[in-house]
Amino acid sequence: MSTVLLGVNIDHVATLRNARGTIYPDPYDAIALARAGGADGITIHLREDRRHIRDNDVERICAAKSLPINLEMAATQEMLEIALKNKPHEVCLVPEKRQELTTEGGLDVVSQQDHLLAYSKNLQEANILVSLFIDPEESQIHASEKCNADIVELHTGRYAELEYGSKDWRLELERLTHAACLAHKLGMIVNAGHGLTIENVHEIAKLPAMNCLNIGHSIIAKSVFIGLENAVAEMKNTLANN
Repeated sequence: MSTVLLGVNIDHVATLRNARGTIYPDPYDAIALARAGGADGITIHLREDRRHIRDNDVERICAAKSLPINLEMAATQEMLEIALKNKPHEVCLVPEKRQELTTEGGLDVVSQQDHLLAYSKNLQEANILVSLFIDPEESQIHASEKCNADIVELHTGRYAELEYGSKDWRLELERLTHAACLAHKLGMIVNAGHGLTIENVHEIAKLPAMNCLNIGHSIIAKSVFIGLENAVAEMKNTLANN
């Protein structure tokens, strides 16, 4: 079995920069350190309110091409134009509410199927892979297939919040396992992310057909104490030894 890939979300490098209104730390500089630590890709989320990653960050990071870039964004016209201009390796479409601290729950593909089908086509015609960030529900997976999604990223937030080993935790893990199997059966690449840490990542890395885990907050938090390269390497080694 091949090692699950690691995508490192560097949004919170920009969060730290923006907290003081300085030009440092620069999220662009995080790419080389993440790569040295073994990252297989970089994730950035351009939000409507630009609370962390900004347009100029997107331009420089996508232009670097040293690692595949996964651009998380809402399915709006503004974001479509930015993605088509900067050509990331893939775009992950996520729900977005201005007041939330972080993305809460998966995208409701079922209710937006026609919009997301047309939206995805615009990206795919520009050779950008399309990922849909969804809750591990059968209806959302089937709808994602109908949207011709290349990838589904399973939302692991509920799993991460539950007590390890509890009945509810086991039920959520079963739900994620079934979702991964179904998405793979339907021909989509399976990624996962949200709330994953060194302590809880093992079971998610073992999910059937798991391709890549996108992890940010826990890695950036650990980097405050041991440095970004070491924090990425620690997570990468955890996946390799899973």
